[in-house]
This record gives sequence, structure tokens and C-alpha cells, in this order.
Amino acid sequence: MNKSRDAKAYGMLVAKGMAMGAADVVPGVSGGTIAFITGIYEELIDSIKSINGSNLALLFTGKIGSFWKNIHGNFLLSLVIGIAISIFSLARIITYLLTVYPILVWAFFFGLVLASTWMVSQEVSQWNWKTICSFLIGGVVAFYITMAAPAETPDGLWFIFLAGAIAICAMILPGISGSFILVLLGKYFYLMEAVKTFNLSVILIFICGAAVGITTFARILSYALKHFHDLTIAVLGGFMLGSLNKVWPWKEVVETYTDRHGIEKPLVEANMLPNEFIWQSILLMITGFCLVYFLEKLSSKEA
Repeated sequence: MNKSRDAKAYGMLVAKGMAMGAADVVPGVSGGTIAFITGIYEELIDSIKSINGSNLALLFTGKIGSFWKNIHGNFLLSLVIGIAISIFSLARIITYLLTVYPILVWAFFFGLVLASTWMVSQEVSQWNWKTICSFLIGGVVAFYITMAAPAETPDGLWFIFLAGAIAICAMILPGISGSFILVLLGKYFYLMEAVKTFNLSVILIFICGAAVGITTFARILSYALKHFHDLTIAVLGGFMLGSLNKVWPWKEVVETYTDRHGIEKPLVEANMLPNEFIWQSILLMITGFCLVYFLEKLSSKEA
């Protein structure tokens, strides 16, 4: 599983990490989707899974080189650097764009997720009643999640840890957005503010929760991909299809709530027919679709 890479290849991994980070900042788009369409998904899951007790023992006994090699450290570090660059540089920009130009931002990601659904479906070697049912189940689950309303939750560090553990599992699932899970948990804007103000205590506790969640969940995913590949890929494709409900650009707020800080926020949104920025949105959807196609071809060429 270890791949020999040169400086250019690691630079490309950083770029892919930046794309994953940018996607994870947006509630409704998953960094796992980007990992999948750029051809590094299964390598990412296997690398995360390799951070286990036996390899950690190497670290704690001073065998740092062996530990680093076993967990594919250069690969993971390149992605983490890219993700961190993106999150800390784009958090303010993307939250601004989502507030000022929501339709255009969602239109771009709608095209991206739609193309990703098609790309993922190509990875299923044989479509039969089992894979079709798995695809439909994934779609229904994701659709249900996108229909859920956000909750008011505590700001205690214990809950930030829990939110990190839950959200990171969604972040590595194509189609299920970790950011949207944070919205449902009532912690998206709270954490975006922590990133913008560099609130280290909140950021570090969230990272610790994410580390526990991702290393545990990666083992489950890795096992499923190795032993039930087509069924697992079909479910992931269904997740992407179901998540399109969340990224549909045109919405109307049908119910709001006031948070503990007295700020009114959308509670329930309903999709509606296009009524503004129609041609601009169509162009951005096509751009997002073509970007996925380009990334998939680029990944195929690298392989």
C-alpha cells in the first residue's frame, strides 16, 4: 500500500487536501467526496486504520521511523497540511460567501456532488438487486439526515469532543457532510468562530474527538471496502445522491429559531423552484461537474 512518490506527487496530495478542507467547511459537501474522486479514498482509509495500538507502541518505544512508515506518514501529513491550510484560510471566505451568495455557492457544489455520484457508481463492478438496494438505502438515509432540524446543544468541552468524534466520521464518508452534522449538532458556527478567532482550547478538544472518531470508524470502513466492496461503494453512492437535497441551491426558510446568543437562524428550509441567478447557477453547476470529471481523469492518469 505504500506508494513511492516524488516531491511533485506530494505537492499534488497537499492540493487534494486543500480541496478536501474546502469541501469540509461547507455544510452539505464532504471531504470524503473529494478524496473519492481524486483517487485516494481507499488509501486514506487504510492509512488512518494503520494508526493502531501496535504502531503506536513503536512510537512510544522510540522507533519513530518504523511508526512513520507503517502509518504512511508522508501521505497523511501531506493531506493534513492541505486540509489545515484550506480550513484556516477559507473558513472566513466560505462562511461569507454562503451568507452573501448562497445560491451560487450551492449551485457549484450541486454540480460537484452530482458528478461525484455518477463517478462513484462507475466503481461498482456489478449492479444487481443487492447493490441497487444498498444504493437506495444510502440515498434514503442521507436524504433523511438532510431533512433533520438543527438542535440547541451545550458549549461544554465534553460536547465539543463528542461533536468532533461524530462529525469526522461523516467527513470521511462521501456524500455525508461533516459540516452539516455539525449544523445538526448546533456547533457549526460555534466552531467556525473558534477557527476564525483561533480559540485553541476548543480547536484542540475538537481535534482530539476527531482523532478518536476517525481511527475507530476507519477500521469499520476498511473492513467493509475489502470484504463487501460493491455493496459499500453502492451505499456511498447513495449517500451522495441523497445529499443532493441539502445542496439544492434554491431554498426558502419556513421556520426559524433564536439561538442562545439572540441570533435568529433558519430551522427548517424547503427546496423551491429556481427563481433567481438561474443562468449563473447552471453555469456553476456545469463547472462543478466538469471539475470532478477533470479530477477523475487526472487521478486515472496518475494511477
